Amino acid sequence: IYTVEDLRAKGLEEDCGWCPYYAARRLIQAANVVVLNYQYVLDPKVSMASALGGAPIMPGARPERGNLGGKEPSIVVFDEAHNIDDVCIEALSVSLNRQRLDASSGNLQRLNSEIERVKREDSARLQDEYRRLVQGLQQAGQIDPHIAERLQSPVLPEDLVNEAIPGNIRRAEHFIALLRRIVNFLRRYLQVDRAQCEGPLSILHKFEEDVEVDSKSLKFCHERLRSLLNTLRVSNLDEFTPITKVADFVTLLGTYAQGFTVIADPYPEAEGIYDPTLLLSCMDASLAIRPVLKRYQSVVLTSGTISPLDMYPKILGMSNVVTQSFSITMERKCLCPLIVTHGPDQVPITSRFSMRDDPAVVQNYGELLEQLVQTVPDGVVCFFTSYRYMEQVIEKWYETGVIARVLKHKLLFLETKDVVATTYALNLYRQACDAGPGAVF
Repeated sequence: IYTVEDLRAKGLEEDCGWCPYYAARRLIQAANVVVLNYQYVLDPKVSMASALGGAPIMPGARPERGNLGGKEPSIVVFDEAHNIDDVCIEALSVSLNRQRLDASSGNLQRLNSEIERVKREDSARLQDEYRRLVQGLQQAGQIDPHIAERLQSPVLPEDLVNEAIPGNIRRAEHFIALLRRIVNFLRRYLQVDRAQCEGPLSILHKFEEDVEVDSKSLKFCHERLRSLLNTLRVSNLDEFTPITKVADFVTLLGTYAQGFTVIADPYPEAEGIYDPTLLLSCMDASLAIRPVLKRYQSVVLTSGTISPLDMYPKILGMSNVVTQSFSITMERKCLCPLIVTHGPDQVPITSRFSMRDDPAVVQNYGELLEQLVQTVPDGVVCFFTSYRYMEQVIEKWYETGVIARVLKHKLLFLETKDVVATTYALNLYRQACDAGPGAVF
C-alpha cells in the first residue's frame, strides 16, 4: 500500500525523479485496489483529472476511450454510503456571492493581459491548442467528423490567428468578453432584497435577453476556460477559482433543463446581515452518479445506517439492484445508552424547537459537555438537529466560556456543509483520539 508520502520519498531518489502526484494518477490505472474519497469519482471536476468517474458530464470535456461498447469489469464500493445523495448533490451545486464575482472580474483582467502576451510571443502554441481542442470536440461528438477534418487543416485560418482558446471558433477576446458579460449579469441578478427561486429555463431566458448568449455557448464555458488556462500555462490555478466557479455555474445551468433550481438569498447567514448569495442547487442526486453506473460493472453501497434500503436505488436511479441487510453481532456489551433529561437546575435538556432559545437549556447542555470531556478518555460526538442551531449554541457557548473550558481537555472540530472540509476534520478527529487527549466533534 503506497501513500502520497511513500511516493514522494521514492520520487526524490536519484534514479527516479518523478512527481508523486502524476505518479499516483498513472498508478491508479494499473492498481488492483484504489482507496479514495467520493469526490474523485462523483465530482466531475475532480473525476476528469483522476479518470475514475466515467464519461465526463461537463459538455465539451474529453471522454476517456476505454472499453467502448461495454462496462469496465471493475467494482466500485461506496462505504458509509448513507450520505451519498448529499455528496452527489453537493458535487453539482455551485454557490456565488458578491466577493466571488468581484474576484472574477479581476481574474478576467489578468487573463486578458496574459492572452495579449501569448499572442505576441508564441502564436504556434495557439495553433497546437486549436488542433487538440478540435480533436477533443470530435471525440465528444460535438462536431461532425468532416467539419473536424477541415478544421484540423495544417494552415490555421487567417481570422483565427489570434485564437488562444478555440472551442466554438471564437477568439479568446470574445470568450473573455462573454465571461465579463456573464459576471456583470450575475452581479445585477444578485441585487435582491428578498429570497427568490427560479428554474434553469427561466434564468436561461434572462441570459439570452440580457447577455445575448444561448445555452449551447454556456455549455462549453467550463471546458473553454480549462483549455484557456492550460494554453496560457497558468501555474497557480487557485487564484482563478472565482472565475472557474462562474464557468461551472453557467455550464451546469446550460446543460440541465431539469434537476436544478437557482436560489438568490440576500440573508444566507442571519437576518439583518446582507450578503446576497446565488446558489445553483442540484435537486437530483442521480445526475452525479449516473456516469459511474454507466461505466462500471458493479457499484456497491455499504453503510451501518443506510436505511430504508429501497429508498437509495430510487434516489440514485439505480436498476438491477440486489439489497441485503445483515444483523450486528458483538462479542461483548460495548454500548451503554444513557439519557439525560434534566440539568442540575431541573431545566429540561432538550432540542425541542419551542425551547431552543432558552438560555438555561443551552447552559445545561454546555455543562454536560464539560463534564463528559473531563471523564471520557478519547472522543465525544456532540449532535445538533441543524447547522443553524449548532451555530447559535456554539456562539452562546463561546460567549459564556464553555468552549474555552472544553478546549482545556480536548480539541474541538466542527462539521460544515463542505464535504471535503468535513472529511478532513474527521481525519484530524481520529488522529486526536488515537494519539492525543481526544477531541469533540
